[in-house]
Amino acid sequence: MIYYFSGTGNSRWAAEYIANATNDKLASIADAMTVGGSQIAERGNDNVVGFVFPVNGWMPPKIVRQFIKHLNIHNAEHCYIYCVMTAGDNIGEAMSVMRKDLNAAGLHLDSAFSLIMPESYVCLPGFNVDDENKKRWKLSQAKRDVEIISEYIIHRRKGIEQLTKGPVPYILTYVLGIPFNKLFISDKPFKVDEERCIRCGKCVETCPVKNINGGKGKLPSWKKDGTCTNCMACYHHCPQHAINHRTTKKKGQYVCPLKIEE
Repeated sequence: MIYYFSGTGNSRWAAEYIANATNDKLASIADAMTVGGSQIAERGNDNVVGFVFPVNGWMPPKIVRQFIKHLNIHNAEHCYIYCVMTAGDNIGEAMSVMRKDLNAAGLHLDSAFSLIMPESYVCLPGFNVDDENKKRWKLSQAKRDVEIISEYIIHRRKGIEQLTKGPVPYILTYVLGIPFNKLFISDKPFKVDEERCIRCGKCVETCPVKNINGGKGKLPSWKKDGTCTNCMACYHHCPQHAINHRTTKKKGQYVCPLKIEE
């Protein structure tokens, strides 16, 4: 079974690719958590458990960490367990945090991978989506890299760590990442340009954690209940660029264009 979380589609594509290559099944972490707890789907391939999700400020997203706490895998000691983190640049020590969370839940991590894909974080000054050339290059590299990752998983290769940690990974995660996730992962700054909004309901439909009130014919409003992960699915999927978050008004949008058959 592959448990995944995704906002703009990078991690979902990676999870779908791996599931297709390994003949495994997918389960959405967001779907499980939004119904009140981690509803464990039917086990997929033979004793293989995968986690695929994006990095949030050099940390695993809060929803993924909460999911791990509730996760109950029978005969986990006999499972091959791997993790793939997608990121626009690097992951710092996010995989170390994930490993600790798994260990605390009585689970282990056999192999770990990062997958660099087009940037989608736009919430702070200096952050924006990649230009077209860089986006195409990253997507091309990602297709090559996910194929290699899938081969490792098929052959149950253990002890593999292919991670792009960045130049100062400890500082990125433990000095910057912890306060970043505490202070900046919030839906409070979201605003809607009422003149641009066409009330299509796309933002409500695409929010993986069901954090937006509204729908077709209505202006969206965020619940401000602590569930927002800043995945930016609402912002990036808006056809009118009517959703803003802090500094995003003049920034670009990105939704993963890849399909598993490519």
